[in-house]
Amino acid sequence: MLHFYNTFTGKKEKFIPIRKGRVKMYTCGPTVYDYAHLGNFRAYIFEDILRRFLKYQGYEVTQVMNITDIDDKTIAGAGREGVGLAEFTKRYTTAFFEDLKSLNIEPAEFYPLATKHIEQMVELIKKLLDKGYAYRKDGSIYFRIRDFKNYGRLSKMNLDMVRPGSRIDHDEYGKGDVKDFVLWKARKTTDEPFWDTELGPGRPGWHIECSAMSIKYLGQPFDIHTGGEDNIFPHHENEIAQSEAALGKKFVNYWLHCKFLLVNNEKMAKSKGNFFTLRNLLDKGYKPGAIRWLLLSTHYRATLNFTFKGLKSAEETVQRLNDFLSRVKQCRPDARKKENRVLSRKIMNSGKKFEKALSDDLNISKGLAHIFELVRSVNIALEKDRFNRSNLVQVLSLFEKFDLILGIFEQKPVKLTAQIRGLIKKRQQARRQKDFILADRIRKELFVKGLILEDTKDGVRCRYQSGREIK
Repeated sequence: MLHFYNTFTGKKEKFIPIRKGRVKMYTCGPTVYDYAHLGNFRAYIFEDILRRFLKYQGYEVTQVMNITDIDDKTIAGAGREGVGLAEFTKRYTTAFFEDLKSLNIEPAEFYPLATKHIEQMVELIKKLLDKGYAYRKDGSIYFRIRDFKNYGRLSKMNLDMVRPGSRIDHDEYGKGDVKDFVLWKARKTTDEPFWDTELGPGRPGWHIECSAMSIKYLGQPFDIHTGGEDNIFPHHENEIAQSEAALGKKFVNYWLHCKFLLVNNEKMAKSKGNFFTLRNLLDKGYKPGAIRWLLLSTHYRATLNFTFKGLKSAEETVQRLNDFLSRVKQCRPDARKKENRVLSRKIMNSGKKFEKALSDDLNISKGLAHIFELVRSVNIALEKDRFNRSNLVQVLSLFEKFDLILGIFEQKPVKLTAQIRGLIKKRQQARRQKDFILADRIRKELFVKGLILEDTKDGVRCRYQSGREIK
């Protein structure tokens, strides 16, 4: 049974999806005005581990990650460079997807652009105006937070700090600014991007974007909303207020937030000038797998302090693990040798312990400890020549499962076994006979083994979740 720490309630809770076997998840994506830095990728890696483990547990995951391509920062950046907003944001959107691929982050099902969902934002704002939660001032539209009785429950903010009539136009602001926030910004200059809508000429505020896009793709309520802890206030607090005020029902069931990535014990941020992009580190010769390991190996609710010494250690750890797997693969045990049953039990128990650790609020640190313990046991068995073919298959199979979540092991092209090919053929026959229950059961069985089947007009295509090539 999965348990997650829910920021909203302030406690660890059993995870119960709205619809059995399916999870709908929204993850706050990048504002594409620059290259994403490691602090951003700490959140994206945490969300990737969450996604991968949910799938590992057999859930069908629908993940939405927004792309913020219209806000104060993107407009300012395009203005500085003297280019159009679309041209400016496309450059960094492309770079973001390249970085995701470098870090082996699984793609979400949807990456909606804010500029393509203005209509949904306008409709949401109209509902808020109709219900009296929003008001107009100088052509802009604001959300009146005092009228939403549950405001502050996520961030534990005190509404007594609010001065009646105080409002704020900036997309981002600090914890001291508990004011009515902007939903729609009136056009102020002739060169500023705007949309001519029934709300008047202008553009959306940042907070309304995520509400509109998450509701469009996931409905309301949905299961999980994630982000960095800096999103809790004001962004996620405002999302809750405007979404629940507009539709009159709960917005999200579980809120998961990761801690900051620090540099010399200060938050990594572009505003502080103490940030590193993925490209900075790759240019210095560090490998993507090491960077991924560094970002995933500390529990998401524990602060991670970035140092080059730590990155070097991560690189050495990943290399040791890949060397270990190479040693196992190259092992040619005597076929007559009996199975090391003690080792077999350790292998089986390691898998169970790893899964149990991650089921407890993604306790990756504890899970990795079980992997290292298994590596020591296998190395001892190899040195003492107490390792047979059955043990070989067990270890490689288990590490394939580990990597469905970790995504850091070097993988070479593999051939499908006769058993797998037989299952694929049996599923194709079931589909031809319209036995979709059997076909779906086989698809899920193959998915648990790490294989994804894709039905196309040219026939069935298969690939491994880890991205390995199939011969």
